[in-house]
Amino acid sequence: MANAVKLTSLSSKGGCGCKIGPADLENVLRSLPKQKTPNPNLLVGLDTSDDAGVYRLTDDLALVQTVDFFTPIVDDPYAFGQVAATNALSDVYAMGGTPITALNIVAFPISTLDESILADILRGAGDKLDEAGVSLVGGHSIDDQEPKFGLAVTGTVHPDDIRTNTGAKPGDKLILTKPIGVGIMSSALKKGLLEQDEIDQVTQVMTTLNKTASETMNGFNVNASTDVTGFGLLGHASEIAAGSNVEVRIDAKSVPVLPRVKELADSGVMPGGTKNNFNHVKNSVTFPESRDQLDQYILCDAVTSGGLLLSADGRDAEALLTDLQRKGVEAAIIGDIADGNNGYITVE
Repeated sequence: MANAVKLTSLSSKGGCGCKIGPADLENVLRSLPKQKTPNPNLLVGLDTSDDAGVYRLTDDLALVQTVDFFTPIVDDPYAFGQVAATNALSDVYAMGGTPITALNIVAFPISTLDESILADILRGAGDKLDEAGVSLVGGHSIDDQEPKFGLAVTGTVHPDDIRTNTGAKPGDKLILTKPIGVGIMSSALKKGLLEQDEIDQVTQVMTTLNKTASETMNGFNVNASTDVTGFGLLGHASEIAAGSNVEVRIDAKSVPVLPRVKELADSGVMPGGTKNNFNHVKNSVTFPESRDQLDQYILCDAVTSGGLLLSADGRDAEALLTDLQRKGVEAAIIGDIADGNNGYITVE
């Protein structure tokens, strides 16, 4: 069959694990020239490590813009399209926005892979956009030996209702809306170590829109928000800590982790991106002696299409958690925000 090819075998890395590492990216972005005349309507730009840019059009309307693409994270083309679309939409949801339009970004070896594979990728993405209520308005494609797919997404948000990763306050509770361990599980998938039910489970996590989580948080006092993707839970938590000038405290026992992740990590399944994430944050994280090296790596696992990490006012957090869970979101309170060791993370 034309679609029998293992997509994950066509690239050395998969999903958000193929991102340029956080340390290297910081070095590159540091060299970008500052805009000589800052535009007052650019509400969120390059100054913080936020999920999307936000540009004010009127007093009541701002655009949210983001782009995300990567190499295959699963072998099924339709599922790959769904994962890529879900992941790209997530950045808008993390900002508290509503995605409205999208553009496909395609790199595909059209002369060596059957065109039906690309058609299935696009169909998967299109079905996920339909689920989100987002209009596909076009795209761009190139002929490339290594397949890649993603989307540029535009959304809207009220300028007064933007969620960023820089607003966390002492006393907030941290809520995570999806389990981690996707990077390790997807690496195991690539090595042929997962059963079909396990592949279905990790795919389900990656193709679950953060729409419900985003819409629900907008009804509560959420001071900061980000989505957990390629830099891992601790990498994205460190952006909240540094951007908000607070200490993030993580209760490792409360962090939801996909089944078999520790077992697979113990057997040697560990993405390079996960190790890079750990090396990037290790100097700003305090781990307890009870947490072995594998536990530390898992908290840094390079996630694809992960959940939202919300810093919610402590007085609202339990009600928000209850509402999320009532709506089917696999959310958990995994820590809190403290004042003192600002910019650092303490794992308990």
